[in-house]
Amino acid sequence: MDDKRLAIVVGAGPGLGASLARRFARASMNVVMACRHPSRIDTLAAEFSGIGHSVCTRECDACDESSVQALFEWSDERFGAPDIVVYNAGAFVQRPLLETSAGEFEHCWRVGCLGGFLVGREAARSMLQREDRGGAILFTGATASLRGGAGFHNLAVGKFGLRALAQSMARELGPQGIHVAHIVIDGRIRAPAVVEQGSKDGGRLLDPDELAEAYYQLAMQPKSAWTQELDLRPWVERF
Repeated sequence: MDDKRLAIVVGAGPGLGASLARRFARASMNVVMACRHPSRIDTLAAEFSGIGHSVCTRECDACDESSVQALFEWSDERFGAPDIVVYNAGAFVQRPLLETSAGEFEHCWRVGCLGGFLVGREAARSMLQREDRGGAILFTGATASLRGGAGFHNLAVGKFGLRALAQSMARELGPQGIHVAHIVIDGRIRAPAVVEQGSKDGGRLLDPDELAEAYYQLAMQPKSAWTQELDLRPWVERF
């Protein structure tokens, strides 16, 4: 079993997920990037790995209970209990209400909310087995976590539920030493290709690397001053 700190990012991808993995790796943490199609980010994992720690990918369907349990059983055996778990998965189809099928609506809710419950529960189970019973569980929210917009019901319902989940978990798990926080991403995140080429938007879009830094600092907060909800937006965003 590796004795270095561990971060698990569920819903990892080339955007914010990759920036989170990069930030955690820079802190000399082992990182597990979990998603439904890990082959798409295998090259990213190899890029982020360095001396003294590892960044690896694992397949995980966040909406499938057995898949989530298998992820944490594997990571517990290889690395021990995680120090940080981020739920960053999401699904959204913008569509008029009358054109939305029940299956589409349910799928978006399952990824947006049910997956957060499954990952959050397994993360808490693992962290509570630690001798120091500590750790941080972070949930990625959105503007739709706070208000629903026309055509955004597929996103808002799941995000509303995820925010409620984070609040309930924080109240239950905080006294047991686990920091649970919800991050409202209020604005558009700059695409990875634009980040690599350099921003020319004057800071009008959220930089995923700067978001990742905020996540890391949130996870590192001392127990005497925990944040339960953090909202992040570019300076031009109305709120």
